[in-house]
Amino acid sequence: MTHQTSELRYAVRFAVIAKYIGQLSLVLIALTLVPCLVALSLGEVSHSLDYIPPLLLLLLCWMFTYRLPSPASVQANEGMIVVSLFFVLTSLLMSYPLMVSGLDFEDALFETISAITTTGLSTQSTLAAYPPSLLFTRAWMQWYGGMGIVVLSLALLIQPGLVAKGLAIQESEADDLVGGTRAHARRILLVYVGLTLVGILINWLFGLGWFKGVLYALSAVSTGGFAPDDGGLASLSPPRQWSVTLLCLVGALPLTFYYLRGYSQHTQLAGNRLQIWALFGMMLLVTLILGLCLRQEGGFSWSQVLHHAPLLAASAQTTAGFSSMPIQDLPAAGKLVLILAMLSGGGVASTAGGCKLLRLLILFSLLRAYLIRCSLPRHAVLEPGLAGRNLGGTEIMGALLIILLFIGVVILSWFAFIWLGYPPLDSLFEVVSATGTVGLSSGITSVALPSLLKAVLCVDMLMGRLEILAWLVLLYPGSWFGRRRVME
Repeated sequence: MTHQTSELRYAVRFAVIAKYIGQLSLVLIALTLVPCLVALSLGEVSHSLDYIPPLLLLLLCWMFTYRLPSPASVQANEGMIVVSLFFVLTSLLMSYPLMVSGLDFEDALFETISAITTTGLSTQSTLAAYPPSLLFTRAWMQWYGGMGIVVLSLALLIQPGLVAKGLAIQESEADDLVGGTRAHARRILLVYVGLTLVGILINWLFGLGWFKGVLYALSAVSTGGFAPDDGGLASLSPPRQWSVTLLCLVGALPLTFYYLRGYSQHTQLAGNRLQIWALFGMMLLVTLILGLCLRQEGGFSWSQVLHHAPLLAASAQTTAGFSSMPIQDLPAAGKLVLILAMLSGGGVASTAGGCKLLRLLILFSLLRAYLIRCSLPRHAVLEPGLAGRNLGGTEIMGALLIILLFIGVVILSWFAFIWLGYPPLDSLFEVVSATGTVGLSSGITSVALPSLLKAVLCVDMLMGRLEILAWLVLLYPGSWFGRRRVME
């Protein structure tokens, strides 16, 4: 590191962190009031009171920080740390209503982390002990967890370059993290709410009823995967299964595509269109390969193959996590195919998890450029390109870094399961599902899972939802110690 770079590096300002944690606490108060009011409307007065302690703590947090001055700008490390701490704070506070309902702390925390990260893994084998209001709370947390990730990642996690240009973020906006969030949050929120309302209507038209239709819509649009009953997607009729799956699909598409279409130029849409084609292409490929595995290795009938293969492929690729059949019944090759789908995930600026298809497309573009360059004259110049423009070195490095970090987290977590004697393939499936925030389970996740492995899966879910880098920034000593900017 050069001396000039060291001089330009700034540690986070504690006042900035506290200011925005306080402001986000005020937002979380409003979000937490919703399940509280739902519990009251359902006649569950005692359960509505369970939300009072978290609400009071959030109110105190806001009261202690609201007088702090608002900074003129927010550094990237400050933004990432605020988002990371907000996810931890939300998970801890929302564990309380679950604990009052009978869960111990570690299972309640596992459930809330799974909800806020839109994963959908659960240690609970049955939902019989859950009152309706808590079922709503789980789905509601997935919904605002998915919304928050989309809105905050636009400004806090996506840097200028191919991805930013594809989202129609101007270079000047991308430098101002707070301004970027304000500029795009309203559009994203309108799209997200609109898709959710349409989803509720579709579910009602397919006969799911209002309450179950709302819960499925909240979990599907956020690609969360929490079902409101023990049977899950498998308990629904095929038309209803496809109505839910369709909502998962629209949530896994870049949400900016819905509002950019009306006024943006073709070049701004190229990145989104490429991701959409890649998503549908991957789903078709996974469906075909999974279908062959089910037929040849699993002995499934053609009717079963035509039913389950596309549903499971869509669930894994969109990282929604709804399952039309027990994953334990899949042949080994079928599980491996779903693992690859969960790793790749959905589109950037969507609610889906995984490495994201756009980053894999960047990797393939880099490989293609290398192969072509080998057949060109020595002094010929060829730059890797995607979506009608050349890729910059920072864009390529960022994509490769995320992919490598993602794989690294999966491998380290996988070793923990193998060390404790769990089956290798099922362990890999569970770890990839958690890190990709998918929620499909090979059957390993349960109340009986050792506390260490529950903690590993919790870390995986949090890492995967914020794409790892935000947590590395949080843990990096240079983020906390060093020269700080003067508050403006």
